Amino acid sequence: MIHALISGVITFGLGVVLGIPILRYLRAQKMGKAISEYQTEAHNKKAGTPTFGGLMIWAPTFIVAAVAVEWWDHRSILLPLAMIGITGAAGVIDDMGTLQGRRQTGLSWRFKIIFTTVLASGAAWILYDHIEVQSINIPWQGRHELGLFYLPIAVVTIVATTAAVAVTDGLDGLDGGTTLVAFIAYGIIAFIQGQEYVATFAFIIAGANLGFLWYNAHPALVFMGDTGALALGSSLAVVALMTGQWLLLPVIGIVFVIEALSNIIQIGYFRATGGKRFFKRAPFHMHLELSGWAETQIVTRAWLVAIAAAMLGVALALAVPE
Repeated sequence: MIHALISGVITFGLGVVLGIPILRYLRAQKMGKAISEYQTEAHNKKAGTPTFGGLMIWAPTFIVAAVAVEWWDHRSILLPLAMIGITGAAGVIDDMGTLQGRRQTGLSWRFKIIFTTVLASGAAWILYDHIEVQSINIPWQGRHELGLFYLPIAVVTIVATTAAVAVTDGLDGLDGGTTLVAFIAYGIIAFIQGQEYVATFAFIIAGANLGFLWYNAHPALVFMGDTGALALGSSLAVVALMTGQWLLLPVIGIVFVIEALSNIIQIGYFRATGGKRFFKRAPFHMHLELSGWAETQIVTRAWLVAIAAAMLGVALALAVPE
């Protein structure tokens, strides 16, 4: 655990240092994000803030992981790293289409879902056939093998988590803080299970998130963008699956669940009622903004909920008989 924690701290420091030239480069290249008309009016002042902030997370993650994680002995850790690289690249392409002063040509949600499903199918097979994690851990009951049923469950877990984390990205520090807590929770779970290399990886991403939050704290100097959100969501799902505690992901990631469900409810209600809205605006953080909550209030309270949910998730993981 000492190694995992120190790796996280080193990644944080490296992230803060690398953030300076990355932010300078993004500003020089005029990588400012255009604010969607769908956003609340309070966001208009954020127009032109650099996006692609996910680069501040992944640069230190790959550097430290290459040294601190014994991937030559635990090659399974290459799977979440690959997920980061592939989904992060897709996020870069998407963010290129959301820049200020350019034609808005970001990737559609339909394409993202199809792309993530294909990628998740490959990851699910690797988890099942090569890493040989194909079970469900149930608190107070134990571990149960799922066989081939594990494959569709793994695909749904990766796709749903990736989408939910991406939906949550909308306020300064919201996505970074909540994913930070989730990775710490799974780092603790992995360590309890004796998977120190998975714990080290989780704390490395947590440290990188801390470095990113240094620049993303309100008022944000840089946005995460899908460059970060897609990669965070996909790698979180894979880490959860590698620990066998994927059933606890909706608990530990309760904020992501609320944000994603609010979108689903809003769309379903809109179609069923011929144009009426269940929320003032979705996802849920926008509803809270329009209800009079300050951005910092929403983010801070989301962090508090995430911390409490993570504590519950770790407790439930401990309740699984060995």
